[in-house]
Amino acid sequence: MAEPMDLLEQRIDALRAEVRRSVVAGDRARANRLRAELRRVEAEWDAAILAIAGHDSGEDLEATAPTASLLPVREQVHQVLTFLTVPAAPKMIVALHTALFAGTLTGTQLTSLRRDEANSFKAAPYARPYYLCAVLTADHLSPARGLLAVSTWPLAGRIAGPLSQRVHFLTAAARVAEYLSQSDLATLPARRLLWEFASNIPGGARSFETMKPDVVQRAALAELQVHQDADRSHREAAARRALNQLDDSQQMFGVALKLATATNKGQ
Repeated sequence: MAEPMDLLEQRIDALRAEVRRSVVAGDRARANRLRAELRRVEAEWDAAILAIAGHDSGEDLEATAPTASLLPVREQVHQVLTFLTVPAAPKMIVALHTALFAGTLTGTQLTSLRRDEANSFKAAPYARPYYLCAVLTADHLSPARGLLAVSTWPLAGRIAGPLSQRVHFLTAAARVAEYLSQSDLATLPARRLLWEFASNIPGGARSFETMKPDVVQRAALAELQVHQDADRSHREAAARRALNQLDDSQQMFGVALKLATATNKGQ
């Protein structure tokens, strides 16, 4: 298993570098293709590392205490956001990282993360293959409180409208449920996390004991279909405004509310 893991890690590093070069060159189509490939390879890496922990060691994942990750905090947060595919608040990121990746990430570690990322970008724009950035509000294009996204996502995916909070919740629920439909990954902490989703989705589950990941996934996707088109339309309209009004740094990290409001009035 060591050789495939090494190859996956080398592929991830190479893809991240290619994404950065494509973004700097302004080749958005290629960057999008590479990001999709990067997400796929990272998912393979996640599955491989869980297989090593769950099978090669012969230990029960439920009984294994969380251990400190060797990855930097920003890499751990990136891992969670890439898994979710939607923005998330620190509380969600920590809960999911603990339940699915057996990590020890804490909320205090995320407190200054977005500010540090913004300072890094201003000091050396696009020096990193990605940044953990703000989510912009659709109305004022100002930073949404507490939400984190990945800079390589399309701009519309980094904007939150009136329906986005529910859409993000349902998307996260479907992702977790799909992941846990593989029975060997359904540890007790992971099932507890899934129950927090299921208990807030109509038709998700009647009780913790009878909850089934595939049922939760179907319920989440069913409600998601009700909201996602309207939410996408609202966010895409806001993204077009942001592209016309904001520079690269502002598109990632937002602008102060007063400045954003003044800019909107001037249009």
